[in-house]
Amino acid sequence: MSNYSIKDLEQLSGIKAHTLRIWEQRYNLLNPKRTDTNIRYYDDADLKLILNVSMLNAHGMKISKIAAMSSADISQEIIRLTDQSVDHNDQIQALTICMIEMDEDRFEKVLSTNIIKLGFEDTVLNVIYPFLSKIGILWQTGAINPAQEHFISNLIRQKLIVAIDGQVGKSNGKTFMLFLPEGELHELSLLFSSYLIKKHGHKVIYLGQSTPQEDLISVYKLQKPEYLLTIITSAPSGDNVQDYVCWMGKEFGQSEIFITGLQTLEQAIEIPSNIRLLTYAKEIKEVFLQMEHKSV
Repeated sequence: MSNYSIKDLEQLSGIKAHTLRIWEQRYNLLNPKRTDTNIRYYDDADLKLILNVSMLNAHGMKISKIAAMSSADISQEIIRLTDQSVDHNDQIQALTICMIEMDEDRFEKVLSTNIIKLGFEDTVLNVIYPFLSKIGILWQTGAINPAQEHFISNLIRQKLIVAIDGQVGKSNGKTFMLFLPEGELHELSLLFSSYLIKKHGHKVIYLGQSTPQEDLISVYKLQKPEYLLTIITSAPSGDNVQDYVCWMGKEFGQSEIFITGLQTLEQAIEIPSNIRLLTYAKEIKEVFLQMEHKSV
């Protein structure tokens, strides 16, 4: 069980700490605990309640009415809203609750409902990516624990792999080699890129996480891919990013290389002529549209 400060609740729910304190005092909505040093904190049950309350309140229900509802009634109303709503923020909130409760069945239902309504691609871009961005910040600040983050990330990973397996390449498609640099483990965006590439009829050589440079060279010489794609989120970092980018540009000079990730976007680096920097997830779709236009 995790412990949360009122600032954590504010970050997770979007409800200002001042408002939370008023709800706590006026409606006895929360029951903060205290550490041995008399510091107030909240638990998972408090966080779940506030996430539910904020969603109901956002949909026009008065806080006085919510405060009078039982936990079971609140949960049922949230499920009804989530099933009917097409609002992305509602779905992100629902996934956050699934993560806190580590509720795999409910997560599966929320995600499947979104895929039916929006399609797989739009669900990833408009619900899963913003959700992952949110929990990434929360994990870094200690508002959620690593087990919760790993739990939900692995469920999303499974969904991506199933979606990838359902795509069939074309015989005249281009070949893409996908990999993460050695030490880089953040794989979800690379998996989604694999899905998009295969969806557009191209072939994927997927090397995955933490690929040593010598392995990249060996596979490249054997497969001779037209394109390479990598994502640099945490490794390499600092000055090593520039060295790695220059190494790729020189070593794989006969191919076009696409790179993205925090380490490439947050610092000024020189980009070799055969490398293209992608600044956001949807941009990879533009690459395929351009390729298809050229082939017409």
